[in-house]
Amino acid sequence: MRLFSNNRHMVFPKAGKYAMVIFAAALILTAAKAFQLFGYIFDENVKIPGGIYIKQDASIEEVLDSLNTKQILVDVKAFNWVADKKKYPDNIKPGYYTFKRGLNTNQLVNILRSGQQTPVKLTFNNVRFKEEFAEKVSKYIQPSKDDILKLLNDPGFATKFGYKTNTISAMCIPNTYEVYWTITADELFNRLKKEHDRFWNKERKQKAETLKMTPEEVTTLASIMQEETQKNDEKKRMAGVYINRLKRGIPLQADPTVKFAVGDFSIRRILNEHLDIDSPYNTYKYKGLPPGPINFPDISSIDAVLNYEKHSYLYFCAKEDFSGYHNFARTLREHNKNARKYHRALNKKKIWK
Repeated sequence: MRLFSNNRHMVFPKAGKYAMVIFAAALILTAAKAFQLFGYIFDENVKIPGGIYIKQDASIEEVLDSLNTKQILVDVKAFNWVADKKKYPDNIKPGYYTFKRGLNTNQLVNILRSGQQTPVKLTFNNVRFKEEFAEKVSKYIQPSKDDILKLLNDPGFATKFGYKTNTISAMCIPNTYEVYWTITADELFNRLKKEHDRFWNKERKQKAETLKMTPEEVTTLASIMQEETQKNDEKKRMAGVYINRLKRGIPLQADPTVKFAVGDFSIRRILNEHLDIDSPYNTYKYKGLPPGPINFPDISSIDAVLNYEKHSYLYFCAKEDFSGYHNFARTLREHNKNARKYHRALNKKKIWK
């Protein structure tokens, strides 16, 4: 009996030790797992700062592919785990999202899940035709070129803003606008109209009234002048020439309007065949302003018309040195002299059209 008792005392301490070891190991593993999961959530997880676009109805695989393509994530496994726990695959929101250094996985997923988009800077300058405008703008936002062009050519849509399809470009003032990538085509034009109305403040409207012109007509004249010169320091003088001709009932005879009617702004020399085109945009045939803008004039051109230089010039012609500047003249005789110099320069360079 005594021997049996001693053996029992020897067996149970060993079993207790094993239990303790197992318990300690489990505790260590649990702690290690907890530490890992803590890291998944709160460790920085942006390797290379950057941005991604998420389209409507995108899958979690497509989001991951975008993140991986830009090499944004340090730990993809951590992202997947946190995204799953936060049910992000069921709450994917389209948009443009950017991620900077220092963001942990929890913050990164929260940005995506809550739809905290980064605004994009939409810019359009040096645009002539509506197709050009639609193509340029569509590069910044989700709507396609066709989506934008469809509205620009919709008479009912233009009427909603007080324009026609051939004048709605006057509503779109070139500038840099902060918008969300997911903005719709309708929302874009509502925004442009709002900015247009802000631009045409009381002071600018009064100046237009002094000229006996509407904002739309000022924009049309500005569009012609913008095609004539890229030199901001001579825009006001050139605007003065056009205004002098309008006041005296003299046809504008603006070459850019003929180029617009032809549909080719690459023409260097206006020929008789161009002048014979019967179009309301041909200001050699028809007096006054054409029916609408021939491009999307920038702010400097519009303000140059509103603040035109008062003088007695009625003509101008490109300088023969091809500097982009112009010779101005008060009389037709003086103008013809300037024109001959320019034509000789064109001939010398063998520019025939």
